[in-house]
Amino acid sequence: MPEFAVWAPKPERVRVDVDGTWHQMTHSADGWWRAEVDCPANARYGFVLDEDEQALPDPRSPRQPDGVHARSQLWRPTPDAWTDVDWAGRPIAGRVIYELHTGTFTPEGTFDSAIGKLDYLVDLGVDFVELMPVNAFSGTHGWGYDGVLWYAVHEPYGGPDGLIRFIDACHARGLGVLIDAVFNHLGPSGNCLPRFGPYLSTGHNPWGSSINLSDADADEVRRYIIDCALRWMRDFHADGLRLDAVHALVDTTAIHLLEELAAETDALAEELGRPLSLIAESDLNDPRLITPRDRGGYGLTAQWDDDIHHAIHTAVSGERQGYYADFGSLSTLAQTLTHGYFHAGTYSSFRHRRHGRPLDTATIPGTRLLAYTLTHDQVGNRAVGDRPSQRLTYGQLAVKAAIALGSPYTAMLFMGEEWGACSPFQFFSSHPEPELARATAEGRKKEFAEHGWDADEIPDPQDPATFLRSKLNWDEVSTGHHDRLHRTYRDLIALRRSEPDFADPWLDHMTVDFDEEQRWIVLHRGALCIACNLGADAVSVPVTGELVLAWDTPVIGTDRTTLAGHSFAIVRTVKRASTASTPGDSPLPG
Repeated sequence: MPEFAVWAPKPERVRVDVDGTWHQMTHSADGWWRAEVDCPANARYGFVLDEDEQALPDPRSPRQPDGVHARSQLWRPTPDAWTDVDWAGRPIAGRVIYELHTGTFTPEGTFDSAIGKLDYLVDLGVDFVELMPVNAFSGTHGWGYDGVLWYAVHEPYGGPDGLIRFIDACHARGLGVLIDAVFNHLGPSGNCLPRFGPYLSTGHNPWGSSINLSDADADEVRRYIIDCALRWMRDFHADGLRLDAVHALVDTTAIHLLEELAAETDALAEELGRPLSLIAESDLNDPRLITPRDRGGYGLTAQWDDDIHHAIHTAVSGERQGYYADFGSLSTLAQTLTHGYFHAGTYSSFRHRRHGRPLDTATIPGTRLLAYTLTHDQVGNRAVGDRPSQRLTYGQLAVKAAIALGSPYTAMLFMGEEWGACSPFQFFSSHPEPELARATAEGRKKEFAEHGWDADEIPDPQDPATFLRSKLNWDEVSTGHHDRLHRTYRDLIALRRSEPDFADPWLDHMTVDFDEEQRWIVLHRGALCIACNLGADAVSVPVTGELVLAWDTPVIGTDRTTLAGHSFAIVRTVKRASTASTPGDSPLPG
């Protein structure tokens, strides 16, 4: 007989509505209400608070077949749902992660349709698929970061059964799966949690009220978050989580939520007998996130590193607006590549204060940081959602890929970047409430108008065309320069697997040479040199040896190599050529 339970310390009475019949619940001193009800395994249910006449969905709802405003449904996977009994998992260190949005990855926008593209990802050489949030959110389509029922799977994608099929299919092909989880705020549509208890604090972050992590009754809220995180990895067999904007988790307790979650994740990994990973998105440049717990850190597996993105993107593209202001030079790029963070207790002109803390590169390997040239944020949070491929040459895109994939960091791609997709990835939503829909659209236009954009150019997030424009066009992959760039990505990823020098995770073992005026930079990874020309004109760089891979065939001489404009060459050399005679050269030790 199923037991229905809900933590609801706020109301004085709670009843459970099971398939239209209300049942009294028993209250305990810890704020939990419980009732056993004889009902079908797929019964619809909700909780009726005090004198309400309408049932609210379960905060821990396993399924929302009719959306986040409707009643919940009991759900358990069928006994034969899983076939991945032999999946042993894999660590993420040094691997290649592929971030995708389920709704725009394929024309159909479902888990089942995404399964049809998994063989393509295997051929590309990626190791993990990272799903943007798949938790239940209001409307049919959106980015997923405005979820309100964190335990349920978004139904238009295929619901919980569809997610099981997708993860099972990934494991069958040797692909790990990471899920983007949002625990720092709740969405504006369908959020009933404050009716049940003090899930929110008095503080605020950029997206609204903060989650209650350290005020009164915070223990149950923390448990709610941790149980949700473990559910994705235990019940859905995910291999880890990407934790959204952890800098917005305001926790003043002695044991930070992230440390507690990391400890319980490690315990679950031990229980399951396979690696589980937690990757933080953080704006803090704080190495404590990825420092082991026995050395005073939180013990997370890895973190996104926006400094690497900013340094690569600005050096190649020339953009300098907003938070790109401190980046752009090759000196900055070299500093960032060899030290992990650029802002490490240094002044940030964008923030108007010091920012970050130095990373101990002698004890923390580079594989604990993720390097990327593109993410959903770095495209979708632009005014018109334009990709670099819509502004840069294919050679420039190849140079960016060579630097990121040739670095000692764990690498990540954003869907479509590997062929230079021309489709934008714009901010889209489908709030059903007219006032919220209008406020979302107007707020987006106002935000970018304040930064100089013509408001008429800003896509309306609520317009279905904005969503449809953001879908990948798979017909591009095998055409012209798209195909050439795709093959280059595939070859770069293959080198990461086959070359021992590329497996070295220590930043101290890499050196970088560059010439600011001539716009070239060389990453030295053991016997391999990744020489990149960021300028439009051909340049001569002080490396020579056997050609391994290139974008545009270089001219390799006895002591120097000539690179065409906007190109790279990976050369295997036994002895590094001297750079002392080259004006402007700035060797930078790791």
